[in-house]
Amino acid sequence: MDNTQAKKYSNTKLILGIAEAVISFVLLFLFVWLGFSAQLENYLRLSISNDYLLLLSYVLILGIFSSVFFSPLNYYTGFYLEHKYNLSNQTFWKWIWEGMKETLIGSVIGIPLLLLFYFVLKSFGMMWWLPLAVLMFILSVVFAQIVPIIILPLFYKITPIENDDLKERIVTLSKDAGLKVQNVFKFNMSKNTKKANAAFTGLGKTKRILLGDTLLDNYTNDEIETVIAHELGHYKKKHIIKNIAIGTISSFLTFFLIAQLHKLSLSLFGFTEIVQISSLPLLALWGALIGLIQTPISNFISRKFEYEADEYAVTVTNKKESFINTLEKLTDQNLGDCEPLPIVEWFFYSHPSIKNRIAAIQLFTSHLEK
Repeated sequence: MDNTQAKKYSNTKLILGIAEAVISFVLLFLFVWLGFSAQLENYLRLSISNDYLLLLSYVLILGIFSSVFFSPLNYYTGFYLEHKYNLSNQTFWKWIWEGMKETLIGSVIGIPLLLLFYFVLKSFGMMWWLPLAVLMFILSVVFAQIVPIIILPLFYKITPIENDDLKERIVTLSKDAGLKVQNVFKFNMSKNTKKANAAFTGLGKTKRILLGDTLLDNYTNDEIETVIAHELGHYKKKHIIKNIAIGTISSFLTFFLIAQLHKLSLSLFGFTEIVQISSLPLLALWGALIGLIQTPISNFISRKFEYEADEYAVTVTNKKESFINTLEKLTDQNLGDCEPLPIVEWFFYSHPSIKNRIAAIQLFTSHLEK
């Protein structure tokens, strides 16, 4: 496995991602610190008296500025780089169209959430974080149910797989994991990318196993079986429930800390009330700093779950070599860095590197054989 190109690609994406995050943070900080946020609110109040309309106008202006400012970087990372490394199947106009769809759907979902947030902020004062955290939990459950049947079909054509042998294997694996699966679906991932992936999505009656056509077209049934076994391992090991519990606790704690830090920092930036629209960017700034601290912790937990799912996949299929071969092929096809710097993997990687995954599988199976 030649890792040179993968390292260049991964490191470029990582460096540009960090640069965008830092620049965004600094610009937003200066926007508030230098008084431009307050000036924008005051200017909008000359013609808009309703707080909710003012909030939407304020956010729209910031969104337009951000989109224009970062458009060269977004083009480079989202289009140019993917074509440079032969990973994309999109034309420029298809890339633009997909981005427009994402923006439109994001707005349809995001605008009501934004207005709901401001309503909670005005209604509950300093306790806004508690009802908002409860509402976010409820909405996360709702979205988990509707994404597979409403959102994903807006981007991909989703149809039942036609490979009866593979379908039967997956249904059997699902039963062994204690999961009832009505059907297994494929989606036309190849319309956008040459990368391959599979996913387990939905909750309740909307639970679905999704296979990218790039996976179905380039991997054997044995290899795909091990991929699905890994995904089912997350279900069997109760990682989904654990992630919901961890996410809920984290959400409540994060909202609480943001609320306290926002209140404490108001006077430093010349604000007097938490409902001042021009002070709301402080919420994003504090959220970014808290997220920075949480990232290595959440990624550590995620990597632990991935190791456990790998062990389950090897145990239930008894196809270690097929699974290792699949991991290597996926890494090559997706141009993943098989051996990143340890500090990079520790902080940024939600999945272990391929080198560490294979080493863990070899160690685990050697213990089984003894």
